[in-house]
Amino acid sequence: MPVEHADPVASVALALAVILVAAKVGAELAARLGQPAVLGELVIGVILGNLPHLGYAGLDYLAGDPSIDMLARIGVLILLFEVGLESTVAQMMKVGLTSSLVAVIGVIVPFGLGWGVSALLLPGASGYVHAFIGATLSATSVGITARVLRDLGRSQTDEARVILGAAVIDDVLGLVILAVVSSVIVAADAGHGVALGGVALTVGKAAAFLVGALFLGVKLSPRLFSLASRLRSRGVLLGLGLAFCFALSYLSSLIGLAPIVGAFAAGLILEDLHYRDFVARGEHGLEELIHPISGFLVPVFFVVMGMRTDLRAFGDVAILGLAAGLTVAAVLGKLACGLGVSGSGLDRLSIGLGMVPRGEVGLIFANIGLSLTLGGAALVDRSTFSAIVAMVIVTTMVTPPALKWSLSRRRAGSV
Repeated sequence: MPVEHADPVASVALALAVILVAAKVGAELAARLGQPAVLGELVIGVILGNLPHLGYAGLDYLAGDPSIDMLARIGVLILLFEVGLESTVAQMMKVGLTSSLVAVIGVIVPFGLGWGVSALLLPGASGYVHAFIGATLSATSVGITARVLRDLGRSQTDEARVILGAAVIDDVLGLVILAVVSSVIVAADAGHGVALGGVALTVGKAAAFLVGALFLGVKLSPRLFSLASRLRSRGVLLGLGLAFCFALSYLSSLIGLAPIVGAFAAGLILEDLHYRDFVARGEHGLEELIHPISGFLVPVFFVVMGMRTDLRAFGDVAILGLAAGLTVAAVLGKLACGLGVSGSGLDRLSIGLGMVPRGEVGLIFANIGLSLTLGGAALVDRSTFSAIVAMVIVTTMVTPPALKWSLSRRRAGSV
């Protein structure tokens, strides 16, 4: 624990200094090994979080510090906003039948397999835990897949378009499932039974929010940003963009959905066309302006998530088996996406592999599980959380080399 100071910001400043330096070291090591930076940030967090078990307890306060936790939560909103900015509503409408089928299969099959593995290996847990773990496995990291495809120079292939389109739809469906499962668990914790009407209401609210936000946003946001472009002070575009993100996050929470749903929707709504007046006068686009903030806050989230992973849990054969079972289910569930590919010109294996990484989305889902309670206890305990993190790490690590091999095999003429 750091030395106490009169000004409470001092301990937070020290914590941020440690986390950010550690995150950059981890990201650099991961990049040198050909892995996504997010994986290095997560692993370095795991190392820091387990130092107390090796005799050094100087940093054990970081994972539970409420100020750092709040910064990590804001980092999640920025991350989902940034992911949304990388796609547009128009792109979602154009992905076609194949991407839609791939996405639907990529949500349903992992959800079912995750539920089954949890029910088999955690027989004493409630059905709510099984459902939540299934929801966690339904996620796909569109950001990691996009980066891998770009690094391989294959981002313009037909397979890449199907993968990225399906990953975006997968994110939307996954967020809806998360909203449904979370609301059912909250109701159960409050002593209310599970009613089909309640589930249908949650699905309806999620769908209405997404459709309504996207429709109204596409109609109104261009006028809002055009009006704001008349202001000549610096930082107007960034300030308005963040306000848009946080406002939709609040509205999402207000109707009982996770704030990340609103942040993602805000990113989807805002397109280059909306702030072209700012760009025309020489300012950077919103995506570029967000990057420095994302570079500050998002690593905080990943390092903190890593620090909450207790490696001692893997000394328990049951938890080690759960991690292995979830990983197998996660990989097989996304490989099943190939069944949704229509036409003979597309590589089904590459498309399935491109949907495998869980990355940041899987971690976000798992972290929400830590905050949910059932019967006065955390829905997801630290051991189960550690097993989920292990699944996230493995699926994120195996995707780049596996996808590279698959696409190279395709290029060489093997089907």
